[in-house]
Amino acid sequence: MKTQVSYSSTGKIGKSILLSLPMLLLTFLFITGGRPNFSGTTQLVSFFVTFIFFNALFFLILYTGKTDRYRAIGFIAMALFFAFVFIVNLVKMRGSMAFSNENLLSCEIPFCHIVSTMVIIPIALTKSIIFPGSILNGFASIATMFVIVIGVSLALGRGFCSWGCFYGGWDEGTSRILKKPVIKKMNPKWRWFSFAFLLIIALFSAITLAPQYCNWFCPFKTVTEFEKITSVETFFKTLVFVSLFLGLVLILPLLTKKRVQCATFCPMGALMSFTNKINPFEVKIDKEKCNDCKSCSRVCPTFSIGNYGSSKEGPGFTCTKCGKCIDTCSKGALYYHIKGTPEKKGFSAGRLLFLYPAFTLLVVFAGGNIMYGIVLLFKLISTGSLL
Repeated sequence: MKTQVSYSSTGKIGKSILLSLPMLLLTFLFITGGRPNFSGTTQLVSFFVTFIFFNALFFLILYTGKTDRYRAIGFIAMALFFAFVFIVNLVKMRGSMAFSNENLLSCEIPFCHIVSTMVIIPIALTKSIIFPGSILNGFASIATMFVIVIGVSLALGRGFCSWGCFYGGWDEGTSRILKKPVIKKMNPKWRWFSFAFLLIIALFSAITLAPQYCNWFCPFKTVTEFEKITSVETFFKTLVFVSLFLGLVLILPLLTKKRVQCATFCPMGALMSFTNKINPFEVKIDKEKCNDCKSCSRVCPTFSIGNYGSSKEGPGFTCTKCGKCIDTCSKGALYYHIKGTPEKKGFSAGRLLFLYPAFTLLVVFAGGNIMYGIVLLFKLISTGSLL
């Protein structure tokens, strides 16, 4: 059934183009870093492909009124290109995806945003950082990632999980492969496991003064970097990483059409859920329009709707603001809302004010990697090598 939501720019080419103009400037600035320097035709072509890709997605979000449909394309592309570029750079720098004890001792490990869940307590109690990364220098320094995490938390809350997380696009992508789920029902209470896991990981890391999620449980070691296999222990760790990636990121999302890793396992997702309480944006439901058909509850990828048996309650605090429920609702009962403003009014403005920072975040994290990834693909086609 066709959705009854009609935003002010939906179906209006002129207005959609006009509203897209600010994003043209923002994408140019963040893809080029504000300093365009194209040393050859390949880089220039790669820039234009990336630039057109993002601005076409933003225009389609405005013109069609479908947020999630086109957000997901950019989000999935971000995850795939991030892994591709990250792995190629690691192989260039180290010769493989594996890191050694020398890399650990030299503090050469990039600081991932998920590590934030493990270092806060040790910093507070011992004034030490339990991660072998650089505080200020190099790629993904500790200080830079902390600034990003705090900034995104204040701006979007757990919206980061659907607009900025360079891992989330993996289970987002596999959850969309099949038209219908094979496993049609998964208990939504599983989402609370991530909160218990967050507590366990934070305490375990504080007691041992080591980032234990990174050491033992991160599924994305499979597509980024991992410890060099030099013992039975490191072999077992690698086996755990691969098993978690296959099960939580590929197989279960494929069968359930849910973002299983993000919703039930990721400690960062659990932590970011609390920040939904302090950022200005939320997804609201108009209970007068809602007929409790539960279509939003069925499609929600993170089990965030229908917590009490009725979809009239709207999204809970684990909502990632992906917009899938809004796209799906045939009554137009769900909408983006700015906290502190009148409800049920100005939902077009509320949506637009949310889309600008959310889509900009997507461009910030994805733009450079996609552009460089295209350069690498050109190189592979022309030379037969990525190195």
